[in-house]
Amino acid sequence: MAGSAAAAGGGSRRGAPSVPDIYSSMEYGPVPEGTGAAQTWLESHGRSFGHFIGGEWLKPDGRETCTTKNPTTGEPLATTLQGSTEDVDAAVDAATKAFKTWSQLPGHVRARHLYNVARTIQKHQRLLGLLESLDSGKLIREARDADLPLVVRHFYHHAGWAQLMEVEMKGWKPLGVVAALIPRSFPLLTLTWKVCPALAMGNTIVLKPASSTRLTALLLAEICAQAGLPPGVLNVITGDQGLGEALASHPGIDKVAFAGSAEVGRSLRRATAGTGKKLSLQLGGKSPFIVFDSADLDSAVDGLVDAVWQNWGQARSAGSQLLLQESIAKDFVQRLKRRMGQLRVGDSLDKAVDLGALVSEKQRHAIEGLVEEARAEGAEVFQAWASLPSSGLFYPPTLITGVYPTSRCVREEIFGPVLVSLTFRTAKEALVLGNSTPYGLAASVWTETLPLALEVAHSLQVGTVWINGHNMLDAASAFGGYKESGYGRDGGKEGLFEYVRPNWQARPHPGAVDLDFKTFATSQGAEIPSVAADSRVPRSSASDLEGNIPNVDRTYKLYYGGAQKRPDSMSSRAVLDHAGKIAAYVADGGIKDIRNAVEAAHKAAPGWAKQTPHARAQILYYLAENLELRRAEVASRLEALAGAKKEAGLQEVDLCVQRLFYWAAYSDKYGGAVQETSLYGASLLFREPLGVVGIACPDEQPLLAFVSLLAPAVVRGNCVVMVPSERFPLLALDFYQVLDTSDVPGGVVNIISGNRDHLSRALAEHQDVQAVWYFGSKEKNYQRWKNGA
Repeated sequence: MAGSAAAAGGGSRRGAPSVPDIYSSMEYGPVPEGTGAAQTWLESHGRSFGHFIGGEWLKPDGRETCTTKNPTTGEPLATTLQGSTEDVDAAVDAATKAFKTWSQLPGHVRARHLYNVARTIQKHQRLLGLLESLDSGKLIREARDADLPLVVRHFYHHAGWAQLMEVEMKGWKPLGVVAALIPRSFPLLTLTWKVCPALAMGNTIVLKPASSTRLTALLLAEICAQAGLPPGVLNVITGDQGLGEALASHPGIDKVAFAGSAEVGRSLRRATAGTGKKLSLQLGGKSPFIVFDSADLDSAVDGLVDAVWQNWGQARSAGSQLLLQESIAKDFVQRLKRRMGQLRVGDSLDKAVDLGALVSEKQRHAIEGLVEEARAEGAEVFQAWASLPSSGLFYPPTLITGVYPTSRCVREEIFGPVLVSLTFRTAKEALVLGNSTPYGLAASVWTETLPLALEVAHSLQVGTVWINGHNMLDAASAFGGYKESGYGRDGGKEGLFEYVRPNWQARPHPGAVDLDFKTFATSQGAEIPSVAADSRVPRSSASDLEGNIPNVDRTYKLYYGGAQKRPDSMSSRAVLDHAGKIAAYVADGGIKDIRNAVEAAHKAAPGWAKQTPHARAQILYYLAENLELRRAEVASRLEALAGAKKEAGLQEVDLCVQRLFYWAAYSDKYGGAVQETSLYGASLLFREPLGVVGIACPDEQPLLAFVSLLAPAVVRGNCVVMVPSERFPLLALDFYQVLDTSDVPGGVVNIISGNRDHLSRALAEHQDVQAVWYFGSKEKNYQRWKNGA
């Protein structure tokens, strides 16, 4: 043994590498995944695919074809069809026919079908992962270890929702035929997010995958048919963006579920405007990745690498906006650069590779343009070129520091392997930076201080916030956007509501509207009636003056910021009673008044949202109390203006009091939940206010409608700009006396009288109004959606 030791020692002295040297210099060798299973499947179809409609492969004559290529190598994989409107008709007809039976199946039967699909996917999990990698350039280990298990999880999870629909979704019914439009990033997983809840709730699907990633959608359709899913329940058609727009605008479609860019999302809103179709949008993102000085820096660096360079940065939820506390910024950036230098770039089928190829040359040029623009502005650009292959659609992992918050690379989604970094000093400054982006899809907060993490997470204007992690997804936890990142949710019970409507509701099918939308409702309406020579001040319905003693003139003003204001137009409009006589003159509000009201609402919004639910409930109870004190007076006003009988007027006031009690009771009973998931840790659901909501009220039951729309909005922490009934605005304008005596903070409720459509257009086009709730003409509703409001 002594001799062995001496020999070993002598070997080391002769220059042989030591064990530490070997470990420090050891590099990963290539670990390629065999593609035989995927190639065999492609060959079984002659590398030529049609549409999958009604449970069968269809290849109509005369269609152009598109060649799908492996983005890593450029190798042709197969050809697919460029569909036409005739193909859209065929797919929608098949789905419509299947809906008649699929929607009537018991929930247990649909649950069995989804369960069988999940089991069948597991049997072909390797094939799906290989094809996903070949088709999209996704790393094989990401597809195998992350995407496919989550796909299976979604089918199992929603099989459970199908089973429980009669209990958990009682009072709801399926929509009909759903059009699902899927992006090129995460094609199989995003597809599953749309398909599973739609099928579980009894809808049928027509799916159009992205132009560049079509193969896994076709394979999944074939697998579903193999699992016994009835023909026509899931249909797949292939084509370009124009085909997607044709599908979305088809009159047989009841819901459009879209994931992709904000530009296409806006065009879909216009295409579906006025059709009665339901629409959900999962759009782009510029997700903040916030690191405080109390974070575990090494864990944050590794989390950041996964957050930004997962799928080569081609993820809507990528944490591409790094926000670092100043005290740790230099140290963190040094660690990050060292880690970036260790990233391995190459073939997506190599299991030892960290980063794969981009989807197209066009995308690479767009990324290069944004990076060079930042460099020209004086930013520091660090790029890890060392492991970049010499050929292929590759771009180096990139870090940009020293940028301005207004720089284009900070505000725009880059959708590539580029990270932009800014610094902050306090948590408040971090929130300002994190909320300054127009997007609001996701964010992550890194700190070991739990109160700080929860406070920041609750204050970020995004749909999902992860704490000490990123891109942690599960079928039981809802995921979706905020602001320009879209609306609607995928996953959890919240995601089910995107694919159902109340049992009492039928889908509206409005006819064509012949309007010039550029000019509709741009003016305040007809000229104000001139005052006749013998006209007198209208007599108050509550007046008991006799003889020739005139009433004191009552000037009805606008109400915003907690005070009465004269209109910017300095004019009034006549309000007629049920007999056609002038009952009063009210302020004729305009665009400037809407702007003032929205500004007042925004000032009040932060404080009102932070009020406890109990405090907001108490204010609504106080409103009910003060309204009831004026019961006879308000009922008399209803009788005089709307022609209501005394008993009906009293009943409407009583219903208003009940409605205020109802929503006050809900104030502290709808705040959120803790959801079990397959992830480590708890998933918290917060139901947060939208912000500033514009509400245009109907003429029917003017007081009850006003109260019924105001109460649920404000009790959940929103501030409102109310446009009261155009015919009977006095009831709402009298109501601000109740507001003034009920401790309602100034700016929470704002009332602007005038032409309903003109004021609603101003609300819809205002950039700081988060939602509009409109009751009025179908022309105005159509125009509002056409403008993307």
